Amino acid sequence: MIKHFSFILFLVFITSCKKEVSNTKTQVKTQKETIKKSALIEAFKYKPNASPIISVHRGGKSIEFYPENAIETIAHVYQSIPTAIFEIDVAKTKDNQLVLLHDNTLDRTSTGTGKLIDYTYSELENFYLEDDFGNVTTFKIPLFNTVLKWAKINNVVLTIDIKRSVAIETVIDAIRAEKAEDVCLIITYSIEQAEKAHKLAPDLLLSVSARNDKELDWLLHTNIPTENMLAFTGTRLSPNAFYKKVQSYGIKTILGTLGNLDKQAASKGDEPYKVWQEKGIDVFATDRPFAVAKALNITE
Repeated sequence: MIKHFSFILFLVFITSCKKEVSNTKTQVKTQKETIKKSALIEAFKYKPNASPIISVHRGGKSIEFYPENAIETIAHVYQSIPTAIFEIDVAKTKDNQLVLLHDNTLDRTSTGTGKLIDYTYSELENFYLEDDFGNVTTFKIPLFNTVLKWAKINNVVLTIDIKRSVAIETVIDAIRAEKAEDVCLIITYSIEQAEKAHKLAPDLLLSVSARNDKELDWLLHTNIPTENMLAFTGTRLSPNAFYKKVQSYGIKTILGTLGNLDKQAASKGDEPYKVWQEKGIDVFATDRPFAVAKALNITE
């Protein structure tokens, strides 16, 4: 009798556990279904014959009197190329403020010296940004949340390169705080980073590294939906078939022309940009946004 009673209790316990697991799965499923996807997920789906997109490296480089990673530079380029998107670098100060800066030190791009992490944000306000030609401007190192506010108001898309000193959670929290999900995409450099970013923010678009068939295959075997991916194919050209393969999954391709390919294009009258577009490049990550816009006849 006791054994029979114990068995009944065991069955009740198992049934209860199954119901709890089932309810939990239903809740998780419901949460996923109710997440509002970033508008960029639909906007950046691969579509044949779509106009190419210019991604402006560091918000704009090698522009006289306009320093990189400055909100004034982004605004300046945006006036001429309103369809451009802007890659920016997010770093952290001594007092844990998120700012735009590429280097670990202040020396190259500002009137300050030494490591960024040794300064509070209030101390950074004593310095001015310099352009790539050494000209000192009146512009200051901007706070990330200030840039987010501006981008949201002006509907400017930011591709966010997160420096090693910054936790991806912190950047996502900042985006959430400004409700800037529809103008931000996160850059990742590895499968691990991409999976973590997607787990933390399944509603955001990600730039993922897919420089060859192996990396693309790895990505396709993750739990990241292809609609959440932009494929950074590297800074070297790949076979045309590879770009077509990426696009067959509905994923746009990004080519990093910054550096050698930009120099190559400049030496050949910018004609290569047209050739690369025909190869299957959807997004040009470049240090020469004005030249690319002119070569590809991007005006709006």
